[in-house]
Amino acid sequence: MRKKIVIANWKMNLNIQEGILLFEEIQKEVLLNNFNPIIILAVPHTHINSISEKLSSNIYISAQDCSIYENGAYTGDISAEILYSVGAKYVILGHSERRKYYAENNLLLSKKVSIALKNNLKVIYCCGETISDRESNTYFEVIENQIKESLFHLNNDEIKNIIIAYEPVWAIGTGLTASSFQAQEVHLFIRNLIEKNFNKNIADELSILYGGSCNPKNSSELFSKNDIDGGLIGGASLNSNDFIKIINSIK
Repeated sequence: MRKKIVIANWKMNLNIQEGILLFEEIQKEVLLNNFNPIIILAVPHTHINSISEKLSSNIYISAQDCSIYENGAYTGDISAEILYSVGAKYVILGHSERRKYYAENNLLLSKKVSIALKNNLKVIYCCGETISDRESNTYFEVIENQIKESLFHLNNDEIKNIIIAYEPVWAIGTGLTASSFQAQEVHLFIRNLIEKNFNKNIADELSILYGGSCNPKNSSELFSKNDIDGGLIGGASLNSNDFIKIINSIK
């Protein structure tokens, strides 16, 4: 049975004191309630160790990126090994903001994926189309290339440590949201891609999340679709009440 997952992506927000406070608010609710989905907090690198040390619930910590290099003279980079050593269990790779602002391409991401898995981090791999891709009706091709070129070098055991997050770039931080039909259509397309390259069992077990202005008002409808297994939540994850409402909307 596929795992239901809700991920908070705090991005470059919250100083350490604010981050710990938000974490404690979320953890309090987790300890009081028997939530169905797995909960992952993708926090700034500087917060990972402090928050990991305060964990007393079924919450997992993710980094928001890792270096393409395993170690060495790469000033400013943070390796997968270092992230794992301070408490990260997951890492987000391929987020549209990394692709846009840092020119990360599918080949580079394929290397990051392998390095992360080698160093015991599970990967939250992001894919999705721009507004021009959607308007030109090439979005299936774009998403297929993103997945093939970054994930299809993995073997059957490795792909089981991947979560895919579909994030239509045109719906991130814009207030726009893909309709539940549009989201389901792409999620099913991704699942079919995984089945063709790996096998049906792996495809059926792979969690595919929606990430594009998901909030308490639309999460229930999105999560009700057959192939949407949860969400990668941006802005709404910075408010504990909103984030808990989103978690509660998964049945």
